[in-house]
Amino acid sequence: MLLQNAYQTACSFPAPRPRHVAIIMDGNGRWAKNKCKMRVCGHKAGVKSVRRAVSFAAKHGLDALTLYAFSSENWRRPATEVTALLELFVWALRHEVKNLHENNICLHIIGDTSQFSTSLQDHITRAEALTAKNDGLKLNIAANYGGRWDIIQSVRQLARQVQEGLLQPEQLNEELLNSCICLNTQSPIDLVIRTGGNHRISNFLLWQTAYAELYFTDILWPDFDELAFETALEEFARRERRFGGLSPVDIDVTAS
Repeated sequence: MLLQNAYQTACSFPAPRPRHVAIIMDGNGRWAKNKCKMRVCGHKAGVKSVRRAVSFAAKHGLDALTLYAFSSENWRRPATEVTALLELFVWALRHEVKNLHENNICLHIIGDTSQFSTSLQDHITRAEALTAKNDGLKLNIAANYGGRWDIIQSVRQLARQVQEGLLQPEQLNEELLNSCICLNTQSPIDLVIRTGGNHRISNFLLWQTAYAELYFTDILWPDFDELAFETALEEFARRERRFGGLSPVDIDVTAS
């Protein structure tokens, strides 16, 4: 079962805590290799970590959790692995969405889903429709997603409005672009966690993470558990977020 009763009781986390956490789930293949298993076994083990992360996020009262499941670059992987990943995605949509719905979680898929099969697109549509009215945790799954694609698709929306005479070029600004970007109606991303030891964003939510805190861990995704998640939140709580400004200790109150 995907979710336990822990979903029913929201726990408070020592302030400051993130409202929206995004995770780059890296290390499934290496986890499988370390255990002399096929890479697909690592991806299946990664699904269990997804369950734990979703449960933890709901239990601790996060507004939103965004997971990087399949990047636009992942199509370059061996065809057998891509097929296995997409089949696993279909399986998850079939078997896990009911539990999400029962626990008041709203599922949203971001990315260029038009590149998926008709069957997978139908599963996505049904899953999103089932959970659309839920007002608990917002669970976003980035599938065939790329940060550059996200910005380009937003620019194209605005370009069409300019072409149709609805906007003038000089009216274009950050606010308008932000209104077209994925996740624009949700809480800003406060914290990005990447597992697996790599220290890069890998084309993930480039616009949305402009002021997010970054947290990197060597833990491979299948081993990322509640304690690892809590450690990341504790590190976030210790950081001072300035958003380009100064902290009180940086201001010289004696200066005239």
